[in-house]
Amino acid sequence: MIKIKKYIQLGGMIFIGVLCLTSCKVKRPDTILSDAQMEAVLYDYHIAKVMGEQLPYNENYKRALYINSVFKKHAITEAEFDTSMAWLAHNPEVLRDIYEKINKRLKAEKENIDNLIAIHDNKPKESKAGDSINVWAWQEVYQLTGMPFDNKMAFNLPSDINFQNRDTLRWNMRFHFLGGKATKDSLYQPVMAMQVYYEKDSIVNTVRRIQHSGEESISLWADTLGRIEKIYGFVYYPRQLSGNQTLLIDKVSLMRYHAKDSLATDTIEKIERPATPVLGKTKPTLKKSPIRPLRQPVRQ
Repeated sequence: MIKIKKYIQLGGMIFIGVLCLTSCKVKRPDTILSDAQMEAVLYDYHIAKVMGEQLPYNENYKRALYINSVFKKHAITEAEFDTSMAWLAHNPEVLRDIYEKINKRLKAEKENIDNLIAIHDNKPKESKAGDSINVWAWQEVYQLTGMPFDNKMAFNLPSDINFQNRDTLRWNMRFHFLGGKATKDSLYQPVMAMQVYYEKDSIVNTVRRIQHSGEESISLWADTLGRIEKIYGFVYYPRQLSGNQTLLIDKVSLMRYHAKDSLATDTIEKIERPATPVLGKTKPTLKKSPIRPLRQPVRQ
């Protein structure tokens, strides 16, 4: 009997909970647009308002046309829109959820527009913040034939506020030799090169010849040269002596890694890095700590 009473009590509690949830749920009149409808309408409505605000004074009459086009697109009247907005004003939780979705859509649309503008102007948009970010701002697939005006791909990336001192830059891509194998003659092998320009005219650079198909990457960094100003890189494909061989490049990325440690200040030992030849006024040197590794293993 005790067990039966417990089950009856538990069932009663569940029933009461269901009733509470049902009663707390906001009842929407049939004349009010659904959340999905209001999200779609408000998204277009705010875009139309911004467009109208950008019009010159002598074209202010077009503002009403922009708003009416939104109502026409969604097959509603202005009265239906106003009624729905009035109901939502008395149910702020519902309106808040709708605007959270709208803000996400507007943010994504802004990123797409920024990217299109960057491509049109051949300029990269501002990179994202973070320790391991792909800052490549252009297409990921290229095809070079070795013919004039079709034998080189290059980029020039200025730094922005999300770059830090001692960043490591790693340029990655995959090569495919179409129509034959890579030549063994170094004079006709593709060349992959990258340079990082620092303040005070210091430059760190490296060059690599591509001898076979597959993925390749080159990395550059400097611990004592200060602020990065820009990164420049190119792939040059010389014209081949025979055949119609094409070089296909894909999976292009440029990774930026922030240093996760700090330079030791209690030692004066300095070493040079022969793997990254340097041109300019200052040679890159670093202070080596005998206690902990200089950097995280993010380099090639």
